Amino acid sequence: MNHTFRHALVFVLLAPLQLRAQDSTPEITAGELTAHIKYLASDSLEGRGSGTRGNTLAASYIVERLRSYGIAPAGDSGTYYQSFEFVSAVRLGSGNALTFTGPPAGKTKALVADVEFRPFGFTSNTTVSGPLVFAGYGISAPDKSYDDYSGIDVTGKVVLVLLYSPDGADPHGELNQFSSFRNKARIARDKGAAALIVVTGPNDEQEDELIKLAFDQAFASSGIPAISIKRSAVEGFFTTRTLKDIQDSIKATRRPVTFDIAGVKVALTTEVIQLRAKTANVIGTLPGTDPALNAQSVVLGAHFDHLGYGGPGSGSLVPDTLAVHHGADDNASGTAGLLELAQAFAAERQSLKRRLIFTFFSGEELGTLGSQYYVNHPPFPLAGMTAMVNMDMIGRLDQHTLTVYGTGTSPGWRSLLEKHNTDSTFVLKFVPDGFGPSDHAQFYAKDIPVLFFFTGTHNDYHKPSDTWDRINSPAEQQIVRYVRDIVRDIDAGAERPLFTKAVSTAPAGGGDTRGFRVTLGVVPDYAEGTEGMKIGGLRPGGPAEKAGMKAGDVIVKMGGKKIMNIYDYMGMLGELKAGDMVTVEVLRDGKLLTLTAQMEKRR
Repeated sequence: MNHTFRHALVFVLLAPLQLRAQDSTPEITAGELTAHIKYLASDSLEGRGSGTRGNTLAASYIVERLRSYGIAPAGDSGTYYQSFEFVSAVRLGSGNALTFTGPPAGKTKALVADVEFRPFGFTSNTTVSGPLVFAGYGISAPDKSYDDYSGIDVTGKVVLVLLYSPDGADPHGELNQFSSFRNKARIARDKGAAALIVVTGPNDEQEDELIKLAFDQAFASSGIPAISIKRSAVEGFFTTRTLKDIQDSIKATRRPVTFDIAGVKVALTTEVIQLRAKTANVIGTLPGTDPALNAQSVVLGAHFDHLGYGGPGSGSLVPDTLAVHHGADDNASGTAGLLELAQAFAAERQSLKRRLIFTFFSGEELGTLGSQYYVNHPPFPLAGMTAMVNMDMIGRLDQHTLTVYGTGTSPGWRSLLEKHNTDSTFVLKFVPDGFGPSDHAQFYAKDIPVLFFFTGTHNDYHKPSDTWDRINSPAEQQIVRYVRDIVRDIDAGAERPLFTKAVSTAPAGGGDTRGFRVTLGVVPDYAEGTEGMKIGGLRPGGPAEKAGMKAGDVIVKMGGKKIMNIYDYMGMLGELKAGDMVTVEVLRDGKLLTLTAQMEKRR
């Protein structure tokens, strides 16, 4: 146990909201669930963001509960912790510089980093130079009869573009899907530009401010230096018409306005440094007692991290608000349920046939990083893993409807679920797909049968208002007892559950991102830092599988265009239609393969 965890342990032992070991019982009770959630979702844990003090406090709380239940550690070096690193933030380096030369010839102006210009978090760190060209909004959408790059050559030039689209910030605008910073950078790069500069037009924002430095879950370079700039720094280059005139014209005519900015050359150096942090899964285990079955494992999982204080890039649905995102339902509820299951099974350990592994994941909100790390560094062999049962957001049961993902990943799952619901306590909603918006998807990608219990999203999802007092603890008690009974049957079965590929359903957070017309049928691997877009899993019968792609392949080109990260991939999806035949180049075991896929309509 390192110094940070020792410090956290002292805090937890003093925390007034903690459920003391002597006050708890092996019974799964609403009162104990409430006590766990109340502490985990308290202000003092500051939203449990991965790598933060609050996340460490939550991990220590879980460890002390497991230890008090008599559950053995199964993490690193005899501890309960399975540590891993991730990119937690970005900051500006000292090497950022921007100089404009001309007009007139020979006149040079150097701008101040973080005052007059600021790199994007995804910028490529490099030095470039070239003439300046204005390319409207930097959008290329020929299918929408709009292309800012039509008729202009930007090869080797620094491209200056406007924020948003001709529809401004309207999220329902026809060109909105093409207006993200990542997409503008991708298009500029594909068109051969040396760099991208983004400026906010006067019709969009009266304030002349720089774009905030932020990072996203891809943590990957766009392959081109990209910055935002103050309007005041470039307005002097527009001598015949103003930026406002240009914006008004494009909006009225829906025709691009692009031109070389004569006599102006740019020299740009960008440096953004990725900051790495540590977090840890918490893992405990109970051994099986049947000599014929005790080498097999059943993993019970829930993630305990959340969004911290929110803010841009966090996943918060109020990204401009810096406030504790309590995460009572997401996922203090599942964490509390898993603690209650651990205590309940510890009390009946003599009857267990298989090994039970209780895994509390961190990094789920960053792209299921903890579960990806777990399946790539399993404390017990994956070959012996019979099933994974996941709980994420089980605290807001409404109209008795309990959704269960993964029901198609083993032929016996539906009958097992129905067997323990003969009194119709729940209205069960079955989702066959083993992929989905939580940690179980990483296990399904390894051909392990999964079940994922979920009570649905709500108005407080990913907001500070997801607080403990809104949890339906009596209903959660019923859910956790239901899961306990199902796990008992899985453990007691003479045969391990048979794995089957499930019928694919709508991506819902576990595959091609929402909002696109088409799908390739792949699930991205968010944890990889390699250039390209690594495939974490394939949807059965999808275009990728039909084309011969495999999990572990890294997509490096689609339709002849470079794919450097998941955002390039999503940008390509936005350009394609159902029925399109697209060449996909993938790296597999160091070899480049060229495959052909026919895009399908997203269901």
